[in-house]
Amino acid sequence: MSIVKKLINKHTLSLASNAVMPVVGMVTISLLARSMSVEDFGDWSFFLITFTLANLTRSGFLQTSLVKFYAGASKDQAETVAGSTWFLGFIITAALGFFSFIAFVFYHGHHTTEITIKWFAIIYFSTLPSSVALWILQAEERFDRIFLLQLIWQGCFLLFIITLMILHQATFQVIIYAYFLSVIITSLVSIFTGWAKFMSIRNRSWDCIKQLVNFGKFSIGTSVSSYLLRSSDNFIIKFMFINPAFVGIYYLPQRLMEVIEIPLRSFIATAMPAMSAAVNRDDKSYITYILKKYSGILTILIIPVSLASIIFADVIINILGGHQYLNTNAANIFRIFMSFALLLPVDRFFGITLDMLNKPKINMIKVVIMLVVNVVGDFVGIYFFHSLYAVAIASIFTFLAGVVYGYWVVRKYLNFTMFGILKMGFVETNALIATFIAKYKERNIKL
Repeated sequence: MSIVKKLINKHTLSLASNAVMPVVGMVTISLLARSMSVEDFGDWSFFLITFTLANLTRSGFLQTSLVKFYAGASKDQAETVAGSTWFLGFIITAALGFFSFIAFVFYHGHHTTEITIKWFAIIYFSTLPSSVALWILQAEERFDRIFLLQLIWQGCFLLFIITLMILHQATFQVIIYAYFLSVIITSLVSIFTGWAKFMSIRNRSWDCIKQLVNFGKFSIGTSVSSYLLRSSDNFIIKFMFINPAFVGIYYLPQRLMEVIEIPLRSFIATAMPAMSAAVNRDDKSYITYILKKYSGILTILIIPVSLASIIFADVIINILGGHQYLNTNAANIFRIFMSFALLLPVDRFFGITLDMLNKPKINMIKVVIMLVVNVVGDFVGIYFFHSLYAVAIASIFTFLAGVVYGYWVVRKYLNFTMFGILKMGFVETNALIATFIAKYKERNIKL
């Protein structure tokens, strides 16, 4: 077996699929930041943050629930779960779409806000098939198809942006048209390939719907609170600072945190089905092993990335946003973000572990605590220091609170220590590096 075939497994495919969206997304953000004024880029950032929050309302309610009850189920039960998810997806989408329509009829104010309201429901409906497809493919561990679907989505949007830049038509409203076309194309591919399992809606059952709702009512709180945790800074900056450019200045280093999010999402995507299967057979020792191994490896790997990012922050900001961001706070804000990046893997895996242990309420409480700490920290920091740095520094205390609370509650169900996580991370990382070196030497010998 060639080294290429050995390297193509669910872990590498998951990493590739989770890398497509943020990497291509960062390229797109870079092009937009360079072609739009700082103010217009701030408006686009605010639109994207708002729409993503609404999209997470749906995925937060359904994604974790679907993966938990779909993975390892029989074929008939899996069809029932998929169909019930489609049914709930339609209800949630229609409900938020209705509120968007009411707002569109009665709101007459800021132009960019009107555009956001106008296109919200249209794009929200358009993303439903591709969203369901991605959830099902994750549960089936078909990361090759996830890779392709995300490549279509972000690839189309990137091509549209490049075309608009060439035609000098990259305005805020036209960018939204391009975004809409991208999600339409992706959803049509999801339906016609059968990956979205649209016809499974005929197999829905009320018992399964109730099961999904009972789990989802907590996971939605976790997902929405988690996103608010990431985006609350931008909302607070938008309404507490007069200059709209501040949103774009803060949003740019936030997007650069995708450097950490790429491996995080990849490891989580492969860990969730394995954890769910371990929970179903009541194998707590294996759940503990997954928690320690994945969060430990990520923590060790993030150390050199964080150090390099802190040292070369100015260069990275210049590459992504251009010269107009060099004399802003963007680079130092990025340094602050990367200084607490080591907390992210452990915090995220504590949350995933609680969900898989069927403790979504506790995970929701953890995220809400972090959100409260973050919002309070933002307001206090802005009130006393009137600086974007204060908003970024508040995030350090936010994630410390999440790790401390998460460690306290997860320890009630699993036997592990923080030192054990770091120790296993070091051991597994060394083993991983040794494996790659051995395979590389083996290939050279054969050549």
